[in-house]
Amino acid sequence: MSLFSLIFGNKPKTAHLAKERLQLIIAHERDGGGSSANFLPDLQRELIAVISKYVKVNTEDIRVSLEKQGNYEVLEVNIVLPEKA
Repeated sequence: MSLFSLIFGNKPKTAHLAKERLQLIIAHERDGGGSSANFLPDLQRELIAVISKYVKVNTEDIRVSLEKQGNYEVLEVNIVLPEKA
């Protein structure tokens, strides 16, 4: 363990945590743990909170949807980022 990690500790990366949450949600849904209507609004709120830490976005600029395409479920996240000034 380096001196830097000993002093400041290791914080998990936000992207890694988000990936784990998405994997849990998808696994839960595949097991019949609930309908997509239950978790999509919560997922959208969490995405807005995380993205807002780095970029100023409007809540209307983030859309989350879940579609069935044959044997697959597709989770689609659309984010409209503001233009650089």
